[in-house]
Amino acid sequence: MRSDPKRSDPNRASLPLKLGAGFGILFMHLPLGFIILYAFTTEERSYAFPPPGLTLKWFAVAWERQDIRDALGLSLQVAAIATVAALVLGTLAAGALSRFRFFGREPVTLLLILPIALPGIVTGMALRTAFGVADIPFSFWTIVLGHATFCIVVVYNNAVARLRRLNPSLIEASMDLGGNAFQTFFHVILPNTATALLAGGMLAFALSFDEVIVTTFTAGQQSTLPIWMLQELVRPRQRPVTNVVAVLVIIATFLPILAAYYLTRGGEAVEGSGK
Repeated sequence: MRSDPKRSDPNRASLPLKLGAGFGILFMHLPLGFIILYAFTTEERSYAFPPPGLTLKWFAVAWERQDIRDALGLSLQVAAIATVAALVLGTLAAGALSRFRFFGREPVTLLLILPIALPGIVTGMALRTAFGVADIPFSFWTIVLGHATFCIVVVYNNAVARLRRLNPSLIEASMDLGGNAFQTFFHVILPNTATALLAGGMLAFALSFDEVIVTTFTAGQQSTLPIWMLQELVRPRQRPVTNVVAVLVIIATFLPILAAYYLTRGGEAVEGSGK
């Protein structure tokens, strides 16, 4: 008597599970579909459904507005510098905490990941208070410092996970063969952690690019692209233009996250990690 392959396959998802997963995906992504749809509407002042017509003119309008260009340029600069700082500091922290055991190691690890675990408003208030006490005026660099606090955590998490799977004997072999610390890092550690660091950098860039709460507390009078969008929602001039900018933010954050996923999904294949 043959068994039904559909029933005997333990990896086959049940119909309720499929429906639940489909509903969850629809619930998360349907609002994004409406944002994209209304970026093409011909109606300027309201969100009528269905849109009375479709047009591409708002993309041209958005490109010609200097305030959007300024906000976009500021967001890209902040995200780029915060990502570079996070890559350097996060990698150094991961190397120290994954290789060495010392008194206070666990509390230091907790303090390191705390900025991304705390609510953004708490982090923002803490940074604003610190800048005020230190008499540091709000500027481009206060935004970068604010973004770097949580970007470092993203890079650290990626780097420390990869370093813990790296066989320590590879580093010891490099040292035994006469390699100094720099040679060991560039020829042994970096090749085995490059994809994890690149993925962490992409995730950090995406998080920095669309950050709102911490930026609100550290930007002063400057406006990054997400802050510009928030201001436009409160006092709209041309609603479809705001949606066009939102589409740009979706693309700018989705692509790095997608690339990070493909870079890290085969991360278990680390040289020297086999038994």
